[in-house]
Formats: sequence, structure tokens, C-alpha cells
Amino acid sequence: MIQSMTGFGRGESMAAGRRIAAEIKSVNHRYSEIQIKLPKRYGALEERLKQYLAASMSRGKVDVYIKAEYESDVTQEIRVDKGLALKYHDRIRDLAQSLGVPMDLGAAALIGLPGVLAVDEAEEEIEEVWGLLLPPVDRALAQALEMRKAEGGRLAEDFRRRLGYMEELRQSLLAYAAGVVESYRQRLTARITELMGKQPVDESRLAQEVAMFADKAGVDEELVRLDSHFTQFRELLEDGQPVGRKLDFLCQEMHREINTIGSKANDLAMTKVTVEMKSELEKLREQVQNIQ
Repeated sequence: MIQSMTGFGRGESMAAGRRIAAEIKSVNHRYSEIQIKLPKRYGALEERLKQYLAASMSRGKVDVYIKAEYESDVTQEIRVDKGLALKYHDRIRDLAQSLGVPMDLGAAALIGLPGVLAVDEAEEEIEEVWGLLLPPVDRALAQALEMRKAEGGRLAEDFRRRLGYMEELRQSLLAYAAGVVESYRQRLTARITELMGKQPVDESRLAQEVAMFADKAGVDEELVRLDSHFTQFRELLEDGQPVGRKLDFLCQEMHREINTIGSKANDLAMTKVTVEMKSELEKLREQVQNIQ
């Protein structure tokens, strides 16, 4: 089952005094681009999380948002620099003595001096944080992948419908191609007869000209390759692996064959069919850009 590149998912969990929420949003992109926004204290996990998501989302622009809320201040620590506070105290005491003024300095005043009191984020065990982060991320990822698969299923049906129509057009080209050489032979015979009057037609020379035309205008090989591309395209639609780039390559090859057929076509009806086939292929290729 193919996947599109458009999806959204959200997951949330509560554990170890933390409420962690994860949101994943993916949209179309030619390559793989994963951007993650997470709390500063979890920064060490950014690259690891990218690799984890890339295993399931190999193509597309993916934005990930991680938010963490704590029930208490368990992640904050108050640090008091007693040595610095003592230095402040001694210098202020010396200043008071030299000025002959009373020293009116309490602990509350000391704490307010620069550098004496600081609030630090407590260090957290990285593996513990990873274990707490995974459940909401997995829920968000599962929802996003489910949406991508559902959209991929709709695209696959559209692909099959368009391929069916293009196969009908190919059958039309086969039918027209079978009569092109005979039609040319008849036109050439009529033209020669008109020019030469009652003189006999050189059948060997006529056969040679018709053979040269058949070789130049023949599209059998292109139609066979085109049929092979259609078959490969259908097979890839059933592949469980990312196939977007392979489908895009097949569309390029189909375009090459159709172009060749159009350039060789010496028949108005065949030209009209190739134009229609190109139009349908372009619609198919536009949709392929949405596939992972």
C-alpha cells in the first residue's frame, strides 16, 4: 500500500510528573526534511528523534513539536554561592567600618546580590527522558502514518483509473499503427500511377519505399515498452516500500516513449491519441509527486 506525504498526528502521555505532548505534521516535499522543535533540556535527543522518524517517513517535509509540562518543580534546583555571599559580607562590613556607619545587612539582602542565588535546571537521565518521549511520539506517528496511508489509497485508485485509460489509448495506437503502412502504400501507389500514367509501376522499388517508411514510422517497440512500464507501475502500487521516486522515474520513461511515438506518427489520428496520452500522463505525474 502506497503512502502520500500528507499527514497529521498528535500524542500525549503523563508519567514521572511530566505531561509530554507530541505533534507531527507532514506535507509534500521532493526530499526528506525533518524539523524538530522540543524543550531546550531535551536538545540532546533531537538527532536521535530525527533518525527514529526517518525510518517511517522517508520522504516529505515533516515538522515535529514536542511540549513538556511538569507537575512540580522537580526539574529546578536552587543554588546558593556561600563563598560569594561571604565575600560580599566582608567587603560591606569593611566599607561600613571605614565610613563609620552601622552595618545593616541581613541574609535576605545578601541573597539579592548578583550571583549569590541562582535557579538551575536539574540534569535528567537522557535514557529516561527518551523512554518518556517515545509513547506520545509513537501515537502521533501512528496517526500521521494512518492518514498518509488513507490518502495513499485514494491516490492509488486514481492512478489505476488513469492507467486504465492510458492502456485504452495504447490499444488505439496499436490499431492505428497496423494500418499506417498499408495506407501509405496505397497513397504512394496512387500518386505514382497519377504521375506515370499507363506506365507500369516498379513493384520492387515501391516495396522498397514502403519498407523504408515502415522502418521509419514503426512504433511497435515503443508500444511494447510502454506496456511494460504500465505493468511495472501497477506492480509498484502494491509494494509496501516507499516507491515515489520509482513511480516518478517510470513516468519519465513513459513520457519518452510517448514523445517518440508522436514524432514518428505519420497519421493525424495517432497524433491526436498521443496528445491525449501526454495530457493524462502529466496528470498522473503531478499526483506521483505526492507519494512517499
